[in-house]
Amino acid sequence: MQVTLTRLFGAATLASAILVAGCGNDDGAAETRSIKVGTMSGPESEVMEVAVQIARERYDLEVQIIEFTDYVSPNAALADGSLDANAFQHEPYLRSMIEDRGYDLAVAGYTFVYPIGAYSERHDSIEELPERALIALPNDPTNGGRAMILMHNAGLIELDDPENLEATPINVVENPRGLRFREIEAAQLPRVLTDVDLAFINNTFAQPAGLRLDDALIQEGAESPYVNLIAVRAGDEEREEIQQLVSAYQSDEVAAKAAELFDGGAVPGWQ
Repeated sequence: MQVTLTRLFGAATLASAILVAGCGNDDGAAETRSIKVGTMSGPESEVMEVAVQIARERYDLEVQIIEFTDYVSPNAALADGSLDANAFQHEPYLRSMIEDRGYDLAVAGYTFVYPIGAYSERHDSIEELPERALIALPNDPTNGGRAMILMHNAGLIELDDPENLEATPINVVENPRGLRFREIEAAQLPRVLTDVDLAFINNTFAQPAGLRLDDALIQEGAESPYVNLIAVRAGDEEREEIQQLVSAYQSDEVAAKAAELFDGGAVPGWQ
């Protein structure tokens, strides 16, 4: 009888262990089929929602969108493991964050070029800009550099190195109109438009503020090197769930949604 009870107890223990192990495997499988991606709040999140739906339908992959309103937090959250990926930045900005903060991040795929434009509520052309006009620029290095290069190309200023993607006002060597510059957080630029002569605003923030790229006095073209991307922690570039997200994002449905929301201000960077 003792032997029988021992055998029964042993069998029950083994069965329980198998059941627990099975549950653990199921939970692990479920976790690997769900990822978190960071985006900018607004139309970029709406574009990502289309990719989320495609990922669910095609790959049985659940993607949770985490929204941000600044350019710093998404990379910090990706680096500390709070996110599996983010989709909000171009490669020059990612490189600058890696260099400045030591993040071990990498590119998994490309999304759109969101051109930057120079808008004004005071003037109808750059020729109308007065002496000592006040120009508002994004205060992050790469987007500020985009604005400086566009002004150089438009003949408003001359830079010491027009190829420097992180040019700032200190790199101006010729400023015939005595233009003044104010560096402001990118998300705040639409709000200061009435207070300045010209403001360089990323389409990410221009579109929700009712600004159309066609109305910009200076605008970036489709040849821009600032293609946005999906960033991940280094080593995750080929992770199955990440590549499925990239594939879902680089779809005709997502391109169509971006064209609708950005009114031509989003150029697919994967084609």
